This record gives sequence, C-alpha cells and structure tokens, in this order.
Amino acid sequence: MFYDLKLVIAYHYDYPTDRARNMLRLMPRSLAGVQAVHEATLHIDPVPDEQHDLTDYFGTCMSQVAWARPVSSLRFEVRAKVERKEDPRKMDFSARLTALPRDLAASMSLKPDAPHHFTHPSPRIPRVPAITAFGADCVSPAMSTYEAIAAIGHAIHREMEFDASATTAETPAHEAFEARRGVCQDFAHIMITALRGIGIPAGYVSGFLRTNPPEGQERLEGADAMHAWVRAWAGAEMGWVEFDPTNDQFAGTDYITVGYGRDYADVAPVRGALRGVGGAKTTQAVDVIPRPHLGAV
Repeated sequence: MFYDLKLVIAYHYDYPTDRARNMLRLMPRSLAGVQAVHEATLHIDPVPDEQHDLTDYFGTCMSQVAWARPVSSLRFEVRAKVERKEDPRKMDFSARLTALPRDLAASMSLKPDAPHHFTHPSPRIPRVPAITAFGADCVSPAMSTYEAIAAIGHAIHREMEFDASATTAETPAHEAFEARRGVCQDFAHIMITALRGIGIPAGYVSGFLRTNPPEGQERLEGADAMHAWVRAWAGAEMGWVEFDPTNDQFAGTDYITVGYGRDYADVAPVRGALRGVGGAKTTQAVDVIPRPHLGAV
C-alpha cells in the first residue's frame, strides 16, 4: 500500500513565549521489509534558530529545535510518501510461553531491538500487580507466545472503553485500567504492562492509522490522528509482532510507523520546555490518503 501522509500540529499561546526548545519525533521511518519512506519533509513555522536532525537509540527520526526569540505560535507540518508492505508471516511459529525464558536468555544483546530493553519497568510503565494478574488470567501455559499476545490484546479491547475525555497524556496506566476507559495510549500502556508482567518483552509504537469514513459519507480532511499500538517479542524465531488493542487486531498495511520505544516517553511527538505566562491551545490534524502507486496525485 502507498500513502500520502500529512500531519499538522499547532500551538497558539496567549502571550509570546521565550526560549522555547522541543524534541520532535514526527517523521515516519523506513523499516526493512515492512515500510519504505520515499519522500518526507518537515516544515516548521516560525523557522527555528537552531535545528539538529538525528536518530535516537531506538532508530526513531528526531529533530531538536529551539528559538532564542519570543514566539506566539508554533506549527509543525510533516508531508511524506510511504509504502507499507504486507507481512509475509502468516503462520504462528512463535515460542511456547514455557520456552520463552530460554529464548530470551539466548538473545542477550545491546542492539536497539534486543528484547531485554523491553522486559523491565520503564519511565511510564511500572509494575502493576492488578494488570499483571489480569494478563495472567488471559493465558495458559499451553499457549504459544503469539497466542498469548493476541489473547491479552483481545481482552483489553473487550474490557476497556475508548473515551477521549477520560485521560490525558500524563495519566498512568493503572488509573486508566481502574477506570476501564482511555485512548490508544492508555490501551497500549496497559497491554505493555500486562505482557511484561507475565514475561513477554513489549514496547510502544507511535505512528498513524488509516481510517475509513462511515459508509456513504465522504472522508473529512484532517480527521485522522496519531495512533499508538504495541510491539511484542514472540521468541527468537518469530521475533517482533505488533498488536493494536484499541482496534483489536494485529497491525498490517493500514499502519504507518513513526517510532519505537519502551513507552510513550520515548516517542512523544513533541516534547520540550519554554518560558512564558498564560495558557496555550493545541490542534492536530492528520490525513492518511491511500494511493494506487507511488507518485499518484
């Protein structure tokens, strides 16, 4: 599948701010055999006084930007042409749950995609006994790791209600789980907590999801949003698989990846600091437009 991607995130401040500095993780990334980024641009208004483009430890494209002058608004716009490829793996050849610790012990590495980075608590995902117990109740020792990942994802989808007003970006996983309400970030954090709790390495994926309008209605420009789902390690032979508990499915060609991390803190789209007074308003608009081939208009 080929996509034209457009993302706009804008901030409007009540009063001009001073010394604004941000880390941006907004650009889609290429993934061998999975995703190819053929074109990508990042436009920033006003133009920052400093900009450094780099790749973080987990391979996510990152821009460090700063303004030494007052700004009353900031606008970040990404445009990209992305190809998402079919996953050729159609069969479950993951390790049995009982064999996963052996696979994990044999996969010691400091590489960014090593499963050991995703087994322990991280800044936004501590151990939560109630979520671990929930995950344990979803699985049995006879399951494969792939089956266990799916079982926990299905259970979270059944148990949780999507509610955009129930949480914020700072809400911890245990609070969203107790309320049984939240957004895709909460669903992902809860699933990661459950998987790690029963010994399955798991991380956070930030990106985009192509959505379809209701039947008979036209697609609204800018109606999509950034999305989050889960990446879990199914053993040495099968490796990493991705599941979206918000939509109760394994990630496929409708998904565009921006970055991987241990939790949201590693891949926050915009993160930084500024000096100012008053409030701010934020808007976000995303368009993921499928195309029949690369370069279509």
